Order: sequence, then structure tokens, then C-alpha cells
Amino acid sequence: MVTGTTISASLGPQYSVDAGPSSVGPIICNRSHPSYDICSINGPAVLEPTTSTLYLIGHTNSPPHMEKIQPYPRKWDVFRMNHIKEVILTSGPPSPPCTVQHNVPALVFSVGGYSGDFYSDFYDEFIPLFITVNSIFSGRDHVLVISNVHHWWIWKYADLLRSFNKHPIINLDNDTATHCFPSATVGLMSLDSNSPKPVPKPKTILHFHELLEKTYGHNHSSNAIVPRSRPRLVFVGRRGSIGRLIMNRAEVKNVAEDEGFDVVDFEPKYATSMHEAYELVSSSHAMVGVHGAALTHSLLLRPGSVLMQVVPLGMEWMAEVFLGNFARDMGLDYMEYKIGMEESSLADMYGKDEIVLKDPKAFLKEKGGWSSKSVELYLKKQNVRLDLVRFRGYLNKAFVKAKAFMEREG
Repeated sequence: MVTGTTISASLGPQYSVDAGPSSVGPIICNRSHPSYDICSINGPAVLEPTTSTLYLIGHTNSPPHMEKIQPYPRKWDVFRMNHIKEVILTSGPPSPPCTVQHNVPALVFSVGGYSGDFYSDFYDEFIPLFITVNSIFSGRDHVLVISNVHHWWIWKYADLLRSFNKHPIINLDNDTATHCFPSATVGLMSLDSNSPKPVPKPKTILHFHELLEKTYGHNHSSNAIVPRSRPRLVFVGRRGSIGRLIMNRAEVKNVAEDEGFDVVDFEPKYATSMHEAYELVSSSHAMVGVHGAALTHSLLLRPGSVLMQVVPLGMEWMAEVFLGNFARDMGLDYMEYKIGMEESSLADMYGKDEIVLKDPKAFLKEKGGWSSKSVELYLKKQNVRLDLVRFRGYLNKAFVKAKAFMEREG
């Protein structure tokens, strides 16, 4: 039996689809959640892809009932939502004739957010898909209808998509046939990390990890872990000039090896296959990297593995909410290394008494939170040069934990 916390990482039903005083009739919408809207047609429906419209079949009441929705769970993110295709649900005029008949419901959503960002692919798309499928369909079959989707995205995640159902995906961007469904749901339900609520028998992040293991682990040699004398550490890197680089990376790697790790450099790209990533990460014992999307690969670590997140200046809240909470709830042995101001490249640009370095929290408050200037400064311009003496102490603690895990689990 899988166990896990039912508070911060509960992936069970978050809100009822038909909640809300205005939700009556065959077309209903719930717009009460701060992150997502979700609508449904509770009856036969025709999808006309060229106009992204779902028509309710056989409705004779007038005037027609129409709802519009952008089916992506970041509705507070105005910039990104401007790129999300709108879907219309309507009870009139009469629907066009049906050319493809389906005997299972449709689930319509968009993946047009920060496409290509590994964190967003999972926490804004696949985890919400997991929540929605288990909350609304609860074992029932369905067809995925996806908009704002790139061919490379479908290729990269083909096996994971097949884990949700075996039907061909309908691409709302280029399909021209009309499709009939017995009912349809539009939108994804996301995890509400700001005000999570316990739910009975919820799905947890551990259940989602099981899905990843079932999808990518069944044909890998990592199922029979190769005996090792030294624990393996995945040293996650960031590519190019995007900020948050470890400037003394080679020296840090040497220290990790000196402490007893076998270190594998891992700098994932768009083209990195999920099977390749899973085989490496799931057979390792520890992962270290600076806060960023690539650390989302920690979802592939075995529970009990060590994850150490290097936290640059100003990013304590992000590090905790976007990764730390999930790491703990997934059963990882989670560690944080919060850099000092002298380890930040911002120290080369600002004096030690300036608020940018001395009190990033106050600086962010002064700038109204994560403004474009704050993002540019702390996320894009900041690199780190780790204090090797101080960081060695953290690596030593990580090694002791990772070695104990290796001896228990292989």
C-alpha cells in the first residue's frame, strides 16, 4: 500500500466540477479556483476543431447557453494565458454533422504554457492531468484532446501519455474532422499548494511517482540495480547563459568525488529522452543542483534518495514551494544549501551593504514581488561560486545518507 502525506502533496479531488451557484444545466463551469477553470458538457457533444467549439447535441432551449474557457491551470499568469487557445462550449446553434464517433468522454486541455520547461511540463500539465483523470474519470476511459501542442512534446512524452489512455490523441490545432463524444470535460485541476485541504483516500505524489516508474521502468536494467561500492550522484547542470550556473563546477565535482561519490554530469536538453533520464536518475542515490527546472528530474529518484538543492540569493520561497515540499512528500532525503552573499555573482555588481545582497526579501517586497526586474536580477543574472570548504561539509552529510540508502536499496 502506498503511503504519503495528505496535506501538502495530496493529488486527490481539489474541487467539484459542478461547484458554484451558477453551475446548472447541461453545460456547467467552476471558476472558483485561483489557478484553473473547469467546464463540462454533461451530455452528447460534437467537437468542431477548426473553431475549438464543443456543441451540445439535442438541446432545444433558447437562448443558447455559451461558456468560454482557456483550459490551462495558470489563470493568474496573464502573460502566459494570452497564448492559450480559447475553447467554446455552446448549446446552439445546431452542431455540424459528426464524422468520427467516440464511445468514451473527451478531456480537453492545453499544453501551451511554458512548453519546453521541464518543471512546467510536469507541475502545470502532467500532475494536473493526473489529478483530473483520477478526480473526474476515476478509472473510466476517455480521449485526450490537446491544444497548443508541439510535435516534439508528443514525441518526448508519448509513453507517458499512453499511460493515461490508449486512444490516439486529438490535436486541436490541426485536426479538421468533427468528433462526437457522450460527454466532455474542458480544463485541468491543479494542486492548490497555497491552501491544500485533506481529502479522503487521496492520490499522493508517490502515486504519481509510481506512474512514472510503471511507464519508464519496466524495461530498464535499473530494475535490477547494479551493485556499487560508491553511491552515484547526479550533478545537474544548467546550459548556456541563462543564469544560476555553478561557476566552479569542475572543482565542486572534484570535491564530491573526493568525499566518496561517483559523479555523473547531467545537463538535460529538450531532446533528452525520458527513458534515458529515468535509467540514470532512478538508479542513482543522490542528486545535487541549483534551483531550476532541471531539478524536476528528482521526480525520477527512488524514495529514500538524497536531493540537495542549492538555493541562490532571493530564492528561498521558490525553492521551498516549487521543489522542497514535493521532495519531502515523495520520501526523498531533502537538503538545502543556501548560498551566502559572497557566493553570489551579484556580489561583483553590488556592495555588501546594498539591499539586493543584504536583504533580498526586503528588496522583493520593495519591488512588489517577482517583477520583471526581480526575475532578471535573481533568476537570470545571478550565478553561484560555491564555498568549497563549506559545501564539502554538506556533501559529506549527503554521502553518509546516500551510502546508507545504497546499502539498504542497492
